[in-house]
Amino acid sequence: MFRETNSEAGDLIQGTLEMLVLKSLARGPLHGYAVAEWIHQTSQQLLKVEEGALYPALHRLELRGLLQAEWGASENNRRAKFYQLTTEGKKRLNAESQRWARLSAAVAFVMQAS
Repeated sequence: MFRETNSEAGDLIQGTLEMLVLKSLARGPLHGYAVAEWIHQTSQQLLKVEEGALYPALHRLELRGLLQAEWGASENNRRAKFYQLTTEGKKRLNAESQRWARLSAAVAFVMQAS
């Protein structure tokens, strides 16, 4: 699915990839490779999204009405599918962001417990 670039066990919590994809598209339309690159760069090169996980996730999100896509030309003038958030996608991103904040805070409390 995804891996941490400096770790052997980089699988993240189920649903995290979709949340990160939605977040990457909150800034505007991107093609798949640009989504993966944005996540990699923004995570300070700690997270690398595998192609085999990214494109099925984009397709699932599109089928669920959270993304819409259209064909266009990439920066290097290649044909690419550009994705953008729908209104439902924006709502889902907001809900997932709140859920993630609660979950990560709860995990931090447990890890800090003595």
